[in-house]
Amino acid sequence: MISNENKNLARWAMDFALKNGCQAVKVNLYAGSNSSFEMRDAKMDRLQQASENGMTIALYVDGRYGTYSTNRLDKTELQSFIKNGIASTRYLAKDEAQTLPDPSRYYKGGKPDLKLLDPNFSKINPDHKVQMAKNAGEEAMGKDARIISVESSYSDGENFGYKLFSNGFEGETGNSWFSISASVSMKGEGDARPSSYWYESALMLDDLVKEGIGQKALERTIKKLGQKKIKSGKYTMVVDPLNSSRLVSPMISALYGSQLQQKNSFLLDKIGQQIGNEKFTLRDEPHLIGAMGARYFDNEGVATQPRTIFDKGVLKTYFIDTYIANKMGIEPTIADPSILILQPGNKDLQGLIADVNNGILVTGFNGGNSNSSTGDFSFGIEGFLIENGQTTQPINEMNVTGNFLSLWSSLAEVGNDPRLNSSWRIPSLVFDGVDFSGI
Repeated sequence: MISNENKNLARWAMDFALKNGCQAVKVNLYAGSNSSFEMRDAKMDRLQQASENGMTIALYVDGRYGTYSTNRLDKTELQSFIKNGIASTRYLAKDEAQTLPDPSRYYKGGKPDLKLLDPNFSKINPDHKVQMAKNAGEEAMGKDARIISVESSYSDGENFGYKLFSNGFEGETGNSWFSISASVSMKGEGDARPSSYWYESALMLDDLVKEGIGQKALERTIKKLGQKKIKSGKYTMVVDPLNSSRLVSPMISALYGSQLQQKNSFLLDKIGQQIGNEKFTLRDEPHLIGAMGARYFDNEGVATQPRTIFDKGVLKTYFIDTYIANKMGIEPTIADPSILILQPGNKDLQGLIADVNNGILVTGFNGGNSNSSTGDFSFGIEGFLIENGQTTQPINEMNVTGNFLSLWSSLAEVGNDPRLNSSWRIPSLVFDGVDFSGI
């Protein structure tokens, strides 16, 4: 929690900077703590606990801009810190595009609590945390003679922020998070050592799924036994909800102002154009109560609002912050998305698979790359062959290649199974006629 004493210190720091040569100032106070308990074969392998408390101050001096951070939250220390920062900023090149946002765009308050912070966070017994990590591992240990190792972990954290800008913005944030994970490694055929994992996470401890994690990791690993390449060709590609966001991420990256300003985006100058199939409707919904990623303002203090990014495949918006908008001479939107929601269909993963006669279910992406200028991509994948509506041969060491513009135009189905413990709620996806290379 950010104390009132530190908030007053932030106000003092802002005023001090303005009186000593700054034309504008941003002050950001941050505080937080996190812990993790990692087990190997149900024995403690690593324990980590950390906390932080500090200030970042952005100084606008005679058309120049610099940011400086310190964890010395003492008025005497801050005086020299700020003065040195102002002096250093004067050595920087001018950048007239660096300005504070228009105050009319700031979040003004008054909306309901987003319920992102567990009020009992500090009361959780460390022994209970260790036991949750241990239980996840014990669900898999000894269940199969081929198991080589079982790793499990529990982690949590809470973060607080307080922002104060000299042209009128003041905002405060706070959130907590909890996670349990497990991974299993097994002896396969020859030198093969297949492994897999599962995890659950939540903002509130009471909402965290605490059972079945190690069991799920073991089941996923067993299914990988006997992996091999299959014949190259065009297949229907089904991507599970644990990995579907990997195909959305390059589309979002191509919408950022930094990419557009550098002309390094395959979606440059494509507002209003048909980019994907009509089943591709993607929205940003930042105000969902109790949801990861929910927020009323971005890092600039600009008020968030629900917005459509792709509407039935048509591109509707970019993510343009104040700096890039000034550089490009256009109107800003918002710096980045909050909660991405891909409009779901009617079937879960198994229902989608049942409709595929000849396809590949992708359950993991292993390296690869994508070209932000052209949209071309090549990713290593693992998963399963789909034959007549059933998953059969486990596969690995194959590549999927293509271009994101043609890929999203070939979107055939969208599932109804997004992982709600993520700020990217992307369900299972089905694409027609995708190129896979194997043998």
